[in-house]
Amino acid sequence: MKSYLYIPIVIILTFSPLTAQNIPVNRELDALLIRGDYKRVIDTCKQILAYDSLNHGIYYRMGLAYQNTLEEDLSLQSFYKAVSLDPDNKGYNFMLAKAYYAREKYIHAIPLLVYLHSTDSTNWVYAYYLTSIYMDYGKYDEAINIYKKFLINDSLNVNYLNKLAFATLKKGDNESAARLYNKVLQLDERNILAIKNLAYLCMVAKESETAIRLLTRGIETDSTDMDLFARRAQIYFSINYNKRALDDYLVLLASGDSSEFNLKRAGIGYSNNMQPKVAIIYLLKAYQIDSTDYETCSYLGQCYFNLEDIKNSIRYYNRTIKILSRVNGQMALTYSVLAMSQKSDGLYRDAIASYLNSLHVFEDPTIYMVIANIYDENLKDSKRAILYYQKFLDNLKKSKGPLSAEYIESVRKRMEYLKENPVIK
Repeated sequence: MKSYLYIPIVIILTFSPLTAQNIPVNRELDALLIRGDYKRVIDTCKQILAYDSLNHGIYYRMGLAYQNTLEEDLSLQSFYKAVSLDPDNKGYNFMLAKAYYAREKYIHAIPLLVYLHSTDSTNWVYAYYLTSIYMDYGKYDEAINIYKKFLINDSLNVNYLNKLAFATLKKGDNESAARLYNKVLQLDERNILAIKNLAYLCMVAKESETAIRLLTRGIETDSTDMDLFARRAQIYFSINYNKRALDDYLVLLASGDSSEFNLKRAGIGYSNNMQPKVAIIYLLKAYQIDSTDYETCSYLGQCYFNLEDIKNSIRYYNRTIKILSRVNGQMALTYSVLAMSQKSDGLYRDAIASYLNSLHVFEDPTIYMVIANIYDENLKDSKRAILYYQKFLDNLKKSKGPLSAEYIESVRKRMEYLKENPVIK
């Protein structure tokens, strides 16, 4: 859940411009809020509302007190009541919008923020919350339009440029996004956010060396940012710069990030660097975290083989095969259920293609039977129906379960019938 800080010292700045129905009482409540005496504020507000239920200022201050005691539901209810009593009050509207935003109830926050932005389009705080929701909803054009308006008045603001560049990137206009990030780096060559996103765009454009140079610049700027090392390590690994990738993964491990992924990649690095003994140390640690990672198991099998430890090599290669067989089984099943949907929709040839893909992954004789039925009953193609009925019969030994003799005989009879009475299309 998104949240925002509740800082008592700034509360008076928030509500001081509000119209007060009872100024002495409001001032007393303001003082209590600043001192952090939230329980007393809540109790006092309740007493006042018992005889003055239309006092929007009291609801507002009670909402602030509930907010600081982390009673979010009661805080939201209080702000909602304040807005309903004084709908034009921007302070009330903003606090209610932030309360909805913190609860990720964006559909309720949007109209409030749109109203606030319409009353003051130069207020960045209003724009920040509104564009954040637009970005979350994938309304990139709406966010872009707002960012551009801010840039008209402050064209050198790297924060606005970064926001616009990211929205442009998410929209899929990589070239324009790259130009914007380059502009950011012209204004601030140490801007880490721009460096990361421009490096990503370079990778998408298959400009690996440029991406590496950018990330290296970022590391020189902030060597404590481990995400920079992770990004560079991934690029090194993808282009088979094994030693360089290994060095970055070791930095990540030294920083305390002993994830299965980093341990595995370090092990692979040592393996590719012809250091199987060291590789096994890291790979076994990765295996202890996730014994279902086929890549870890495969490299363990390879390292043990290189060390002539054939027993352990066989063990981990068998483990790899077992893991992959599950994946293959799931892939075959997925193709089959896709084919069932396609068949139900009358897409018979697409269904056959999906069933054949299933067979390429995992051979199941019953799939031949299903394909034969489609050719026989739906496409009226006797020649191909006979072909697949025969494939079914030829592969009966590979069937997972027993099939009755009566069923097999009925298939033979149907195949003979089609030979004698072919369908002429």
